[in-house]
Amino acid sequence: MSAAEIRDDRNYTVDHEWAMKDGEVLVVGITAFAVDQLGDITMVQIDVSPGDHIKLGKAFGTVESVKTLSDLFAPISGTVRRVNDRLEEEPELINDDCWEEGWMIAIEPDAADSGIEKLLDVEGYRQHVDSDR
Repeated sequence: MSAAEIRDDRNYTVDHEWAMKDGEVLVVGITAFAVDQLGDITMVQIDVSPGDHIKLGKAFGTVESVKTLSDLFAPISGTVRRVNDRLEEEPELINDDCWEEGWMIAIEPDAADSGIEKLLDVEGYRQHVDSDR
């Protein structure tokens, strides 16, 4: 996996989460850049459940790696519809495939002011990553 890998089918946060539209929900995970910075992920703690309401910018869990413990932040406001329960037993899914199998939660955006418009597009995220190097 390359830190330079940025998918053009999703939007991004400055905290290196991605969000991809899938029907009525946005599926959320962390980027290849974040995974490269973290190293081998040893634990994922998701602190929300389906039906919970989450607010833009608030922590919804943590990722622990051999290097550090990092908070995960909601890229939008909305209702959690799905949680990737596999990550509890298989945190390495994020290292192996952060873009697909390693997704974390799916959020149905609030009708008003969910924060979607504040997410970075591919070019904006690429510039952000380049400035972090």
